[in-house]
Amino acid sequence: MKLVLAPDSFKENMTAAEAAQAMQRGVHDVFPDAETVMIPMSDGGEGFVDAVAAAWGAQRITAQTVDALGRPIRAVYGLDGERAVMDVASCAGLELIAPADRDVLHSNTAGLGLLIKDAVARGARTIVLGIGGSATNDAGLGMLTALGGRLLDAQGEPVVPVPEQFGRLAAIDAAGLVPELARTRIHVACDVTNPLTGAQGATAVFGPQKGVSADLVPVLDAALAHVAQVSGQEAQAAAPGAGAAGGLGFGLRVFLGATLELGVELVARAVGLADAVADADLVLTGEGSVDAQTLAGKTPAGVAQVAGDAGVPCVVFAGRIKAGAENLLEHGVRDLVKVGPPEEPLAEALRHGPTNLRRAVGEYLRR
Repeated sequence: MKLVLAPDSFKENMTAAEAAQAMQRGVHDVFPDAETVMIPMSDGGEGFVDAVAAAWGAQRITAQTVDALGRPIRAVYGLDGERAVMDVASCAGLELIAPADRDVLHSNTAGLGLLIKDAVARGARTIVLGIGGSATNDAGLGMLTALGGRLLDAQGEPVVPVPEQFGRLAAIDAAGLVPELARTRIHVACDVTNPLTGAQGATAVFGPQKGVSADLVPVLDAALAHVAQVSGQEAQAAAPGAGAAGGLGFGLRVFLGATLELGVELVARAVGLADAVADADLVLTGEGSVDAQTLAGKTPAGVAQVAGDAGVPCVVFAGRIKAGAENLLEHGVRDLVKVGPPEEPLAEALRHGPTNLRRAVGEYLRR
């Protein structure tokens, strides 16, 4: 028997690699001789670099950069010859900023620009980028300035690349970008289809998750609309994914010519999931919570799609199974399995995550 274990992380509980290891222990509790292939997954957020770098056998590079508030930090990305993998979470991520310090009006993505600059200086000509978990709403202008772009007001004076200053913006000059970028392909793992602005845009949908108060939503939305107008790219502002990561999807596509792809599909291709699944008997996947949105590009749905294409049954394990998750049963998932006792308080469930997942896998396989 061969089982492929391809979970995402269980947020605030287990990394994807830890979840895969717990699954493996659960399998071997029941079938000691089973072949298990662990493939930690991600859809572009937490664990993205770890999943792709491990599959590539990439070197881990630690680089000096800044967080979303411009404070010096060090971040890790993967480098394998002429290809690099990195993510926004490690340099402009929400989890790097304490809740009391979150300030979207004065945050930007300069840290990502510094990582990209470091990677191309080391010879990277293909960059695979995960953009989940950002703390920013700057349409990627911080990234652009860190790479040599300029923001100017009507008098030709520099504009600081934070949303609070975007009302002054009169011109965006990308002529001075790092030359190597012209020969660099950027593939973006994106799991949302939101436009840049409007009721379904970056600010209205994702701003509150970053600490944006209701009264600031229209202010920040107008700032992004102004960026699109100044750049002459209003049509791109309406494109699916433009609103990802506070408009970073827009900035990457418009200023760096990046391609945006469904994150789990990009990761599945990078880690060779289809090849691993091809001769498997069963695929196990999962993440902390599954619901009606899981079908919209989240890891369990993507893994189930790959398994279904190969004619292999797939089982999803989750700490919480919410309304709408049952739709997965119509899209290649054989079973949904709750991890942990229903009555267990959340704090206890978080402490016992690996043990609960191991037990849930074992109990399922004994059926």
